[in-house]
Amino acid sequence: MKLIELNNLSTKRAEALASAGIHSVRDLVNFFPRRYLDRSNTQKMKHLMGSGEEVTVAGKVTSLNMAGYGRKKRLEVTIQDETGSVKGVWFRGAGYFKKLFKKGELVAFFGSAKRYGRSVSIAHPEVDKLSSEGDLKSFSRIVPIYPGNKELSRTRITSKVIQDWIQQVLERIEIPEYLPAPLIKELKLPERASSYRMIHFPETHNEHKEALNRFKFEELFLFELSMEKIHTTVKERESGHRFSKFDNYTARYFNELLPFELTGGQKSALAQIKKDVQSGKQMNRLIQGDVGAGKTIVAIGAMLMALDNGFQATFLAPTEILAEQHYRTLSEHLKDLDINIRLLIGSQNTALRTDVLTDLEGGNCQIVVGTHAIIQDGVNFHKLGLAVIDEQHRFGVKQRSELLNKGDHPHMLVMSATPIPRSLAMTVYADLDVSIIKDIPAGRKPVKTAIRGEKKRDKVYSFVEREVKDGGQVYVVYPLVEESEALDLKDATAGFEKLKKRFPAYNVGLLHGQMKTNEKESVMKSFIDNDIQILVSTTVIEVGVDVPNASVMIIEHAERFGLSQLHQLRGRIGRGERQSYCILMPDVKVSKSGRYRLNTMEETNDGFRIAEADLQLRGPGDFLGTKQSGLPDFKVADIVEDQFLLTQAKEKANQTLNSDPELTSPENASLKKVFTPYFEEKVKFYGMG
Repeated sequence: MKLIELNNLSTKRAEALASAGIHSVRDLVNFFPRRYLDRSNTQKMKHLMGSGEEVTVAGKVTSLNMAGYGRKKRLEVTIQDETGSVKGVWFRGAGYFKKLFKKGELVAFFGSAKRYGRSVSIAHPEVDKLSSEGDLKSFSRIVPIYPGNKELSRTRITSKVIQDWIQQVLERIEIPEYLPAPLIKELKLPERASSYRMIHFPETHNEHKEALNRFKFEELFLFELSMEKIHTTVKERESGHRFSKFDNYTARYFNELLPFELTGGQKSALAQIKKDVQSGKQMNRLIQGDVGAGKTIVAIGAMLMALDNGFQATFLAPTEILAEQHYRTLSEHLKDLDINIRLLIGSQNTALRTDVLTDLEGGNCQIVVGTHAIIQDGVNFHKLGLAVIDEQHRFGVKQRSELLNKGDHPHMLVMSATPIPRSLAMTVYADLDVSIIKDIPAGRKPVKTAIRGEKKRDKVYSFVEREVKDGGQVYVVYPLVEESEALDLKDATAGFEKLKKRFPAYNVGLLHGQMKTNEKESVMKSFIDNDIQILVSTTVIEVGVDVPNASVMIIEHAERFGLSQLHQLRGRIGRGERQSYCILMPDVKVSKSGRYRLNTMEETNDGFRIAEADLQLRGPGDFLGTKQSGLPDFKVADIVEDQFLLTQAKEKANQTLNSDPELTSPENASLKKVFTPYFEEKVKFYGMG
């Protein structure tokens, strides 16, 4: 059946449907209501409370009266049943509505009933004319309300018109079931054809909820089925490089040069990586850990394993400042191993860039650290064996697949210092093996966090003075204002001048995004060397310097920051043995969500708990902060609200593929027809097609 076969569908109406994403009858039946009006509460008029409850009443029109004057003119239509009467009142369009009614005819009203003195009235009720009391049943039901837009309104495509069209379609087409019968029975899901009736023509309160639940499950089930298959395909590939030697760089670094004991989480992650790279299959592993959990050491271990086996490694970071930080960190950690490490970023001059590229292609460069500049055309590796991606959520699936093309399926290690809630990890990282590092290195004390208002500023500064006198160092961070570095800098500069006057005995430094790289490095070095005791900074330090001696962080206008960003900033302190303190200083007026963010920070240091709270506040798209995130575009499911269904779908997808990997059994025949084209699209997206 085609859309043009529907009754009363003009060319203009077809264009309006297209504007709402409806191009076929399939699109039409999958155009689900956004909410429902419950007109099933039919009552006799004498029983009405008149307290604002939504009701349906039916009776004969006994009077039509135009009341009031001028702008306050209104139409009052009284209807009466055998128990009493109710007024329908129209303040707008009174003349138009008056023409609709005749005394003595039977009508139904639906709306919010309110009592004024002895009488009950419904303002602007929905109206239906009834030929008999029997018609009331079709009016007093649960009514779907569909999403609208200007084009639909302009062509008078109402919810009732859409519902009529959907009814025509459902009467004429067959809707095949594709979920396996045992699965439907086990989960007590309605059949697919029944679900369409239940969501568009619900007869009870629960029917449309049951139907929506069914559609959410099938959407999540197809996705998890494809992710499980991709995961299995990647793991079964024989194209991964087999690493077998670990006795040179790797052994020397961990046995002789590392100045501290690894945590249990770090040891476990390194053991999993070693097992992956020994398997002869390509590794795709995510290292997830909180701020300061020591993920960089794990990444270093993985890169040294590649070098031990004659391969190159690359370390990809989302920003130049973070790439420079990692370059310094790796150079410092590996200085005694005679390893050639190069930095490749967009702002380098042509001569330096050419030198790095020559080193890389010739094989002299063993580790290259850089930004997305690494995955651009013209960057060629001699023998790439391992790629590390830091802050994975800021890159996404597309960049991962581009990086794979830089070598012969190099091993892939992705890291996230932003803890990802389980529901997101199951979707965005569904094609990866996951290692979680929850413990933090020994000797680190949890950061104490407190909210302090402007009235307490003098006390905060007195506390800062004591800390600095005792050898500690302090960050004072200002937010990005309206995404403008100029305003951002103005705010921070004013704070810098104020603090210089307040603390004349100490050196106060300023760090911001408009400074040149060498200027930033100079300020950072001065702070690391304790030549600067108080560093006023914009948010560039979120992924900047690592200063073990820094023990206090003051975050100005703290309510303007997102939860994950506040947590990332707090992670810049508490890296040494000193007790550290994070002081959140909000403005006088703080929104409800701003207060919630600040209270959450005060209550917990657990990045995973903070991530869950942040996800609830912002939703998955904003949480990940990029359209390249690889976040699936679900039409009805919501990975925040539907975490139970997501877990259930993953479990059932695993069971299905474990028992029938190619979906060849008779009970999976219909599923295979639907799943095959869906999977082919996913394979393209994940760079495997």
